Amino acid sequence: MKYQICTRCIMDTSDPYIKFDEHGVCNHCRTYEQSIKRGLVSGDAGKRELAKIITQIKEEGKGKKYDCLIGLSGGVDSTYVAYKLMEFGLRPLVLHLDNEWDSEIAKQNISKTVSKLNLNIEHCRVDWSEFKDLQLAFLKASVPDLEIPTDHAIVSLFYKAAKERGIKYFISGSNLATESHLPAAWSTGHRDWKYIKSIHDMFGSIPLRNYPHHTVTDLIYYKLVLRLNTVNILNYLDYNKQEAMETLERELGWQYYGGKHYESIYTRFVQGYILPTKFGYDKRRQHLSTLICSGQIDRNTALSEMEKSPYPSEELLHNDIKVFKEKLGLTDQEYNDLLSLPNKRFENYPSYEKSWVFRVGRKLYIKFK
Repeated sequence: MKYQICTRCIMDTSDPYIKFDEHGVCNHCRTYEQSIKRGLVSGDAGKRELAKIITQIKEEGKGKKYDCLIGLSGGVDSTYVAYKLMEFGLRPLVLHLDNEWDSEIAKQNISKTVSKLNLNIEHCRVDWSEFKDLQLAFLKASVPDLEIPTDHAIVSLFYKAAKERGIKYFISGSNLATESHLPAAWSTGHRDWKYIKSIHDMFGSIPLRNYPHHTVTDLIYYKLVLRLNTVNILNYLDYNKQEAMETLERELGWQYYGGKHYESIYTRFVQGYILPTKFGYDKRRQHLSTLICSGQIDRNTALSEMEKSPYPSEELLHNDIKVFKEKLGLTDQEYNDLLSLPNKRFENYPSYEKSWVFRVGRKLYIKFK
């Protein structure tokens, strides 16, 4: 494919599925335009709509210890959600998935946030032997979807906690202002248990008896029967990432960690090293492109950022390589062999994607989420 870069954002043909219109604008920018019409409510209208949602959450949560659930990673989005919910007077139960990869900054951010906002938090620890085996399976499968074991488990834990406590609302940090350019080739299958299980069946070595997971039918049950709702409150707040970070630093003593989702050592290494060097996917490109479209950064500044290394420093990279090998029990040769495997994609493994159950389930989930 001949190299091309979007004339509006900085997405380019490193996304093998990218398409450009006659003006050279990519499909991600066009999708962003459609998404904000459906999901973004700004200004006074956003404040009014959010006030209605908050009132409804409080009403349905009467008599319960908690009226909503939130996740907390120590990152800017989830921390800002926690900060705003306390400002709104909600009573959230905070969940944190401890997958053994939290950076020290993330741990400190979580501790400060919970303490200063007087939040109740549950740290959900993974079965490390199983989780390690699943992460290794994804590495052996040689797919770019290396974050899926964590992402899938988080959603599963939220659903389980909501069901057990009768909580109807999960308040998410997902937002259109900072994360709308999402190339499927770079990562997909987060909710596809068949895909996750097929990779583990092929490359894993121990049974997944304790790993939190959910199927398509589980999603349908949670949405249509239990009527669990996901609310992306940042889509109503004219969310600006830089302003949010400044607020958190000032009010909570929160610290920045050097890159989007870099509060996790594993995520930092995957996004900052494995994806760019092995697959040619630099997720800074999608993150910066979304900020361009939302008016939070200009294109020239984004292009300048892309000229820098995706890693905060060479010293940190060398340290993370060491930690990565040690935690996963890899010798130097095993590590090199994994990163040298022929690249694969989601399509190379069994999944729900082509089944009618998945197609129907996804449509229902999108409709009712």
